[in-house]
Amino acid sequence: MKTKLFSIIAFVFLIGLQAQQTPAPAQTEAISIEGATAHLGNGELIENSLVMFENGKLTFVGSATNKIARKGKIVNAEGKHIYPGFIAPAKTLGLIEVNAVRASNDQDEIGDIIPHVRSIIAYNAESKVVESMRPNGVLLGQIAPTGGRISGTSSIVQFDAWNWEDAAIKTDDGIHLNWPRSFRQGRWWIGEDRGYRPNKEYQKEIDEVVSFMKNAMAYGKNTAKEVNPAFAAMQGIFNGIQKLYIYADGEKEIIDAVNTAKVNGAKEIVLVGGYHAYKITDFLKKNNIPVLVQFTHNNPVFDDEDYDLPFKLPKLLVEGGLLVGIQNTNASNFQTRNLPFYAGQVGQQGLDKEKALQLITGNTAKILGIDADYGTLEVGKSATLFISEGDALDMRGNQLTHAFIDGRNISLETHQTKLWKRYMRKYEGE
Repeated sequence: MKTKLFSIIAFVFLIGLQAQQTPAPAQTEAISIEGATAHLGNGELIENSLVMFENGKLTFVGSATNKIARKGKIVNAEGKHIYPGFIAPAKTLGLIEVNAVRASNDQDEIGDIIPHVRSIIAYNAESKVVESMRPNGVLLGQIAPTGGRISGTSSIVQFDAWNWEDAAIKTDDGIHLNWPRSFRQGRWWIGEDRGYRPNKEYQKEIDEVVSFMKNAMAYGKNTAKEVNPAFAAMQGIFNGIQKLYIYADGEKEIIDAVNTAKVNGAKEIVLVGGYHAYKITDFLKKNNIPVLVQFTHNNPVFDDEDYDLPFKLPKLLVEGGLLVGIQNTNASNFQTRNLPFYAGQVGQQGLDKEKALQLITGNTAKILGIDADYGTLEVGKSATLFISEGDALDMRGNQLTHAFIDGRNISLETHQTKLWKRYMRKYEGE
């Protein structure tokens, strides 16, 4: 037992010793990137572009034929592509490092209804997993807890920082609610077949959520003698400061969740998952509910569904008039680095390529409420962007040469790139 404990402690210690490189310093001189194809993240594209930024903010985005004077360091990006930094919403990045090491896992806290648990405090800015996002252009993320009925409170960070305080760009942006399922699969371990059957506890589980929300609302309308952390954490949902992220997939669950949340005071609702949301787009559009889609690289859930439903789901929702982003919860944290290729797959399903790009840039920024500063290349916004050798939504073209977060020229070195260089040298002589 002592040997096993020592091994775990040593392993965690080694993780600490191999922490990510020093975060980039603040931008000190203006930068002008000239000649690249600029993908603005709002559906627009500029061939032979000029993008300039200073003090971390974009000062010019337009054609390179413009006579405006170039400032500072000039980067020749002819033949390359510029994109706004990709955004990964509702992920547990930085909350878990090694699944098998409990000491490195802070994604799920004890308790079933714990909105007062703040994920940002547990966020590890020096995570190797977080570091590995950057070479593929994923520069921002929403760090959200998991588990239970109400998992806790998320925050939004940038992926180049000393600690969570430096990383945070929007703290406590939303509460995450896992809606009950009206059907459940059979539990094979007690002899049930694996088929779906009605969840007899469905209404009871909804009533528990309703009761909590009503009590939390009542708490906020009165001066409490004692602080109730769980009720206090819900007040932003009722006054519109925070968003309620509801995880639901079935038609019935989605309709029940939206109606129940609205009746009980939730002002801003985001649907996460929405596997069958394409069947009720009119309902979602009427209620102004954006969707963060899961399952883009997966098999269909039911046998009678189109084989490519998961691939084309974002396209169906966009065509239904909804604001859509890609979240892809079912992929592990390590697979979040492939976020651009999920968007690229949607582009191959018939959605315009620049609209597919919006699913991980401008649209996601709007859904998370950070679009005033991030998500698109527009004058006045943060210079959080990168340069790629080719099409960043295609793994063959996604080869970054530069990346900037708030104007800071960040490193693209990771544990993986170091290993790649090491073993490339090993075979150079063969």
